[in-house]
Amino acid sequence: MKVGFLGLGKLGLPVALAIESKGHDIFGTDISNNTLENIKNKKINYKEIWVDDYIKNTKLQVLDLEGIVRNSDIIFVPIQTPHEEKYEGITRIPKERADFNYEYLIKGMKDLSNEIEKQGFNKIVIIISTVLPGTIRKEIKPLLSKKVKLCYNPFFIAMGSTMRDFLHPEFVLFGVDDLEAYKVCKQFYKTITNAPLYDTTIENAELIKVAYNTLISTKIAFSNTLMELCHKLPNTNVDDVTNALKLANRRLISGYYMDGGMGDGGGCHPRDNIAMSYLSEKLNISHNWFEHIMKQRENQTEWLAKLIIENSKHFKINILGKSFKSESNLTLGSPAILLKNILQEKQKQINIWDPIVDGNFEEYEKKYQWKTEPQLYFIATKHDYFNNFPFYKGSIVIDPWRYITDRNEIKLIRIGDSK
Repeated sequence: MKVGFLGLGKLGLPVALAIESKGHDIFGTDISNNTLENIKNKKINYKEIWVDDYIKNTKLQVLDLEGIVRNSDIIFVPIQTPHEEKYEGITRIPKERADFNYEYLIKGMKDLSNEIEKQGFNKIVIIISTVLPGTIRKEIKPLLSKKVKLCYNPFFIAMGSTMRDFLHPEFVLFGVDDLEAYKVCKQFYKTITNAPLYDTTIENAELIKVAYNTLISTKIAFSNTLMELCHKLPNTNVDDVTNALKLANRRLISGYYMDGGMGDGGGCHPRDNIAMSYLSEKLNISHNWFEHIMKQRENQTEWLAKLIIENSKHFKINILGKSFKSESNLTLGSPAILLKNILQEKQKQINIWDPIVDGNFEEYEKKYQWKTEPQLYFIATKHDYFNNFPFYKGSIVIDPWRYITDRNEIKLIRIGDSK
């Protein structure tokens, strides 16, 4: 396949060489004359494993934009979306926050779209630039010719090992806008890697990219907090602590606990975080990480309470579930009970029932009149039982787990699903 690159910098060039190594023809250009001169001289001025070896034998053709559009089946767009220097993490974080700078991406996509329209043929264009969710649909798509068949395919690579990471990814992410273009890209990637391909909406893909990076930052920040604790606690060593945590490959280093829903609970999690927050204060740790974990849990439950109130209108409010998880009847540390208490603080009358904790559905059904009038229900514990619950016609069901089967007679609100 013939593959073009609108950008041959520290991301575009290594990826182009990786694609060439799999037997494809590559074409490209860059706005930097220095970058193009280095490619002409078969050298780079930055450190990247494999690139020094591959660039010596590359058949990469540097073409102008017209040539890239004319010769390419697929065109990758790895144009930078930089932040100002004050947001790069080399100075103290300013009080104000800002989005990425999309000036270069917008101009590049305008120019590319105009050339594609001029030549008159449909062309697959794959944006790989990092953007915040909603950017492509709001800032980019309105600028494009209908002949641009768009996909969003951000990479999960690290500078210094770009070629290796591209050729051996954990997974390949695609935000799909044009289904036929995606089918072509899917076949293309079969020539690159055996890694799983995850396709979703463009907005999801935009969010996945930045969430992936910030989860790495989260792990680093957590580990560094442990390091500081170990520096101040006798007979502790951070490497011994983290090496033990690395062995927990079912719940900690895995996909477990990576689903949106209610906060954590049980006899350990809330109390342990609070105790660690106390220890951080006692040792005067530079940043009390654990305090923020517990504040997030409480603030999110407060938000859920507000969501319930906003949707309750004149309806009675029911919380379905008391136990802290579906496999248990324990209510210790239950986020469902926290939600109930916050709603009661707001002077709301709450009914709450759990099939495992309370049982005796008939008694509660009569007491709360579930079969006689529409009401609001919040699914606080993910019990399978609630999928067969007799919601009265016209009831509102709020599901933070997104597992309740939709029914025509109820209004179902799946939290976290805006599709």
